[in-house]
Amino acid sequence: MILYRIAQATARGLAPLIGRLEVEGVGRIPKTGPFLLVANHQSVLDPILIQAVCPRPVHTMAKSTQFASPVFAWLMPRLLSFPVRRYEIDPQAVRYALRTLERGEPVGIYAEGERSWDGRLQPPRLGTLRLILKAGVPVVPCTIDGAYDVWPRWDRRPRRAKIRITFGDPLTFPKLETRAEREAHLDEVGRVLMSALAEPLEGARELPVVASAQAIRRHD
Repeated sequence: MILYRIAQATARGLAPLIGRLEVEGVGRIPKTGPFLLVANHQSVLDPILIQAVCPRPVHTMAKSTQFASPVFAWLMPRLLSFPVRRYEIDPQAVRYALRTLERGEPVGIYAEGERSWDGRLQPPRLGTLRLILKAGVPVVPCTIDGAYDVWPRWDRRPRRAKIRITFGDPLTFPKLETRAEREAHLDEVGRVLMSALAEPLEGARELPVVASAQAIRRHD
């Protein structure tokens, strides 16, 4: 945890180098108990900045390839990251997330599962929606805007721009025990979640924020 706090302080100290960082809604984060922090994903900077400004330590899903080298395999868990295999069902990652929530600790996950290709919101991964309904804990939507302008996907170096992070009001969804029940609620959960993430975005960027479960199955 000491390394986590050092990384937080370092990230906050270096943030002005990439531009002005604005943070809204920190008071909406539950002070105690478990919750899912569900964010959009614009840039490689997102986990660094979001965890830097979130007052509670958050265990965050990260793609398993980031744990490939010995250095990162040692470092990532100490920054409270845990691996998830992308583009496939990963029961181990789900179990880790649920156990962490059962201990009363927050878990972070990116709704879209990967960085945006154009700065716009992408449809949510079904795995994200299923985890929400399986966990039955408050969901805090976290919208990051401007990170794509600072460091878009595939660019080699960042640029300066304003970044705004907004923590929304916690959302409440039912805890559903069976897969059939969860599948029946995916469309509604996806609509509510992505609408909450889209609301703080400047001009909404004409975002395709709602997609049916049938339309997004190709992403899972």
